[in-house]
Amino acid sequence: MAVSDWGQGRKYYVEVYGCQMNVNDTEILMAVLNKAGYQRTMDLDDADVVFLMTCAIREKAEGRIWSRLSQLKSLKTKSRPDRAPMVGVLGCMAERLKEQLLESDKLVDVVCGPDGYRSLPRLLSLRAMSADGVANVMLSADETYADITPVRLDPNKISVHLSIMRGCNNMCSFCIVPFTRGTERSRDIDSIVSEVRTLSQQGIREVTLLGQNVNSYRDTSQSGAYETQGYGADLSRGFNTIYRRKEGGRRFAELLHRVAQVDPEMRVRFTSPHPKDFPDELLYVIRDNANVCRNIHLPLQSGSTSCLERMRRGYTGEAFRELVGHIRQIIPDVTFSTDVIAGFCGETEAEHQDTVAVMREVGFDMAFMFAYSMRERTHAHRKFQDDVAPDVKSRRLQEIIETFHATARARNRRFIGTQGLVLYEGLSKRHGRPFGSDDYGHKVFLDGPALVDLQPGDYVRVRIGDTVTSASLTATALEKTTLVEHYQRFPQEAFGGGALA
Repeated sequence: MAVSDWGQGRKYYVEVYGCQMNVNDTEILMAVLNKAGYQRTMDLDDADVVFLMTCAIREKAEGRIWSRLSQLKSLKTKSRPDRAPMVGVLGCMAERLKEQLLESDKLVDVVCGPDGYRSLPRLLSLRAMSADGVANVMLSADETYADITPVRLDPNKISVHLSIMRGCNNMCSFCIVPFTRGTERSRDIDSIVSEVRTLSQQGIREVTLLGQNVNSYRDTSQSGAYETQGYGADLSRGFNTIYRRKEGGRRFAELLHRVAQVDPEMRVRFTSPHPKDFPDELLYVIRDNANVCRNIHLPLQSGSTSCLERMRRGYTGEAFRELVGHIRQIIPDVTFSTDVIAGFCGETEAEHQDTVAVMREVGFDMAFMFAYSMRERTHAHRKFQDDVAPDVKSRRLQEIIETFHATARARNRRFIGTQGLVLYEGLSKRHGRPFGSDDYGHKVFLDGPALVDLQPGDYVRVRIGDTVTSASLTATALEKTTLVEHYQRFPQEAFGGGALA
């Protein structure tokens, strides 16, 4: 058997854990495997290969994978001993724990890191001809998979995530990402705009530009269509980096502008940014393009300047507050989401209260909040002690969560009685209720006679009702519309599109 032949007609099953980047990586993986002759199956019992796309950001995430591998062992040794499937561990955990994965009771046959997906067909064929597990966890300085068209996990979705860059240079002391995904490298602007154009032709109504530090995008390629404009290269005021920044190239503001021009009826979002990379030029692009959503993810991590210094975040609590105020001056109706860590190394009660205070002052509309989890190889692992007691971490996390919900619920009440635009997505999985999303990052549950004619991907003008939570709104669907038509009638000047009932 030739090394390249094993995959013909074989079936693979994939489970995805962790962040949206892992979803995007899975879609790249599927494109590679399909081209090599593999077929995806939704039935675990029918699979010749089982893949786990893993996350290493927190210890709990890795614990879930070890538990799942133990369950899969019974599939190999008891349920299907005559045709035991191969098991592959992919993604960040693969890069971090290669030796342990391959040596642990022969649970894993193939280990492949984030930059090695092109090699998977060969790895699987090599494993089929060998008694030993195989691995490729080499990090690349230039791999972006720009030439691979992802195969969508759910081809019926009206929104997709599009990877524009990989890796991270920030080296925050708590973060494992630079060690599992390597340094930053950006896709060329031509390939990104071309993919967005294809998505528009396929009927996609929302695209989220994706990267570990998405707004540090920097493309130095030679483009036949887009001259380098040279704007948007400055850092946010009062922010700095611990690494030397490179000059030149097309920056994120240029890319976002080009993407927004592809289809005025396609919403554009981006995640996950770093607060340091919000020059005014980027804010103007968001303000001046109606299809660029008015929700900005602005990871806080901590509100304490001394704690931020230990985290190596490159800004103070005051600089973060000033950035929020500056963004609101330029984009008055903007909303913010954030990330917050409770109980980082050495965190005092006063530092924790600084975080709570910033959360109250800013008023985030969405937040991802976690207790700190020490990761090997990080700066914090080398330099600090994980010295905040678990019960203290839990209490502080609960206070952060309660603060968020109280402020978000109060802020969401300002939408009551306003009219806005919602992208209809269908029926919710949990309750079967009609729902969609607004420009500001909220899930909006819908009722009203106008729902009769709606299909997923339609825009609908709504009036926000008086039932709001910290995470969602309710609304009456008034009429089907378009994005362009709606914002011509109701310019984005105030909450909910500026149209008071």
